[in-house]
Amino acid sequence: MSHAAIADKRPGSLQGARLPKWGPWAIAAGSVAAGLGISAGAGLDSSIQWALIAALLYVVGTFGIAARIEGRRQAKDRLATSFVWVAFLLAVIPLASLVWATVKRGVKVLDGYFLTHSMGVVADSEPGGGIYHAILGSLEQVGLATLIGAPIGVLTAIYLVEYGRGKLAKAVTFFVDVMTGIPSIVAGLFILSIMLMLKMQPFGFAGSLALAILMMPVVVRSTEEMLKLVPNELREASLALGVPKWRTILKVVLPTSIGGITTGIMLAIARIAGETAPVLLLVFGNPFINSNPFEGAQASLPLYIYQQYSQSAGSQYAFDRAWAASLTLIAFVMILNLVARGIARWKAPKTGR
Repeated sequence: MSHAAIADKRPGSLQGARLPKWGPWAIAAGSVAAGLGISAGAGLDSSIQWALIAALLYVVGTFGIAARIEGRRQAKDRLATSFVWVAFLLAVIPLASLVWATVKRGVKVLDGYFLTHSMGVVADSEPGGGIYHAILGSLEQVGLATLIGAPIGVLTAIYLVEYGRGKLAKAVTFFVDVMTGIPSIVAGLFILSIMLMLKMQPFGFAGSLALAILMMPVVVRSTEEMLKLVPNELREASLALGVPKWRTILKVVLPTSIGGITTGIMLAIARIAGETAPVLLLVFGNPFINSNPFEGAQASLPLYIYQQYSQSAGSQYAFDRAWAASLTLIAFVMILNLVARGIARWKAPKTGR
């Protein structure tokens, strides 16, 4: 076969050629520069607009350059990867912007005094005051909700996985699914209706009951999935040795899945820690320190943020306190997530020789 015939059959792209490792970064830099240039030429002032233009240019440019150098098959893989990166950035940039704005505005008054004092006799329009009473209220309310919701959720999941058969199990699963999607205000209204029938005044434990209702379906679902991951061979081996089923669950199934169960509980706690609606209805707020959740109105961090921000139109001090409390709440949730990840890694099965 002649050299001319071989040349005719040669594909349009370079056979065996690959984009260098810095190629995607170069394409991204060029796309950003082109996006800025197009935005400046078109008179676009919004940073969102040039970012979307740059993202579109990056996707198109990656596919076009990869198709020319590596071939269409590899270009499709590059195209999918570029879509993933663009989607990742679209999700991370608003989150990073939110965190940055909260840190920038929250550090103005966030100090030791702010964390160790309550509002007390300080008016919302005056400087000073702190969130100690709100932190104490949140810790007590979330802690009591965890003591109620976590055991019930874990036991319900054990029933569904280990014992659940027939119509009762189907009914429980259905109601868990329904409870997963109910708005938090509905849980608050449910507890409020009971309080009105009993002619009770707002108090911290009422908020804990509503938060426990919101927490239970999350714990049930996460625990159920963790229990299903335990190999049936472990259960069968224990039962074959004559160990009762309840003891098999207690000594074999739960220890095997305790890392995932604990992580699910931690994430459920993080979820209810920021709820405002049920606390607003049931706890009512209190500028003074109330360490007794079973008597009298109490404060909480989400409610404190709402109350301070509602007064921020007439006071810069209330505005700063609201952002500082928001930063504290974000730090609290972040710590819970880090603890959950640490427990999951600590309890994860060890591999290797």
